[in-house]
Amino acid sequence: MSDQATIVVVSNQQPATFAAALVATRMFPLIDATWHDALDAVARVQPAAVLVSAEEADMPTFQALAKRLGAKQPYVPLIAIDPTTDLPGHAIPFSHTAGNYDRLSARLRNALRVRTLHATVMRRLTTENVQRTALQTPDPLEDATVMLIGRGAGYPALSVALGERVGVVGALSIESAAKHLNSRDLDGIVISEGFSQRVIDAFLTVLAEDARFRNLPVIVGAPGLAPNYDLANLEMIAGDAADVAAAALPLVRQHALEVRLNRSLKAIESDGLLDATTGLLTTTAFERDLATAVYQTQSRGGGLAAVRFSFDSIPDRVRRDASRILSRLMRKMDFGTLREDGSIIVVFAETDLRNAHMIAKRLSSVMKHTMHGPKRDTRNDPNLTLAALLPSDTAKSILARLHGDTAQREAS
Repeated sequence: MSDQATIVVVSNQQPATFAAALVATRMFPLIDATWHDALDAVARVQPAAVLVSAEEADMPTFQALAKRLGAKQPYVPLIAIDPTTDLPGHAIPFSHTAGNYDRLSARLRNALRVRTLHATVMRRLTTENVQRTALQTPDPLEDATVMLIGRGAGYPALSVALGERVGVVGALSIESAAKHLNSRDLDGIVISEGFSQRVIDAFLTVLAEDARFRNLPVIVGAPGLAPNYDLANLEMIAGDAADVAAAALPLVRQHALEVRLNRSLKAIESDGLLDATTGLLTTTAFERDLATAVYQTQSRGGGLAAVRFSFDSIPDRVRRDASRILSRLMRKMDFGTLREDGSIIVVFAETDLRNAHMIAKRLSSVMKHTMHGPKRDTRNDPNLTLAALLPSDTAKSILARLHGDTAQREAS
């Protein structure tokens, strides 16, 4: 194995107990270090990941280590084993192991996959596409969405604690949670009180059996269960809302980074056609495709319709969230973009106004039930404006009608 996959293990206990689980896998070359020489070891080895076991007295060095690793590119995972204090920087917890480190290799492999993805994106960046990939945007948490499942007394406090940092989609039942899992992309799941251990066990088992969710951060705040599930980023936290949120956010940040990198990679591979922040077409690509679609429809016959989704007083984060929901739900033949005015326009190929209206209503219904707002229980109902292609239309005229008063309007 190359030096690029070397893992630095920092602990005042030599050798670290948790490192034995990694040695047994024979997958990772390990370098041991104490907190006294941790910074020097990281500078010398340039590791692919760092695993630490820290006490209160180690926090100054831990904070300096987290700051140094956070500035590195590509991403260098920093995993804290059974943390006893608040974690600095982008450090990820691996908690309540009770001496069982069987899942540590899975947690590490998942984190290293994010690092590899980051390295791939960096390798493919050029001076032409660097601006389109949005790699220099702020904290990935700003675009993250977490599903909060619960109906107990702790649910409101958790909703507030998480909602201060990420978007929150609430689910008061496991059935509702399953619908959200299938209708939108999530960066994590937090399970609160209000369900029996049997119900939570069944839900976690289903997640572990589905390859789509095995690496999704899952934080269980309800007590009584053991972390014996094939879920790489599962954390069991028995504490108040602040403790649960503190355990969830680092893992959610890492997943949101992975999702952002995947969008960036698709934007690079599309040669600038896709917007890395929304998954929809860039404005230039959309206008070019619309002009082509109008010309071909008028030349060959058929139908073409467009819908404009507009929103009342929602922040940019919610608009980007709505765009990503649409990019996931749209038919393959359709295309759309997020406009500078904050509205989203989607063009339906081979579709008349009546069918376009039905499709738009379905998309709008999904959006308003899955978009997260700045305040809990706030509705974000999209307003719909529709226009069908007329014989005399051009791309500019159909866009003008979508923004004007002559198109069909309906609040969803």
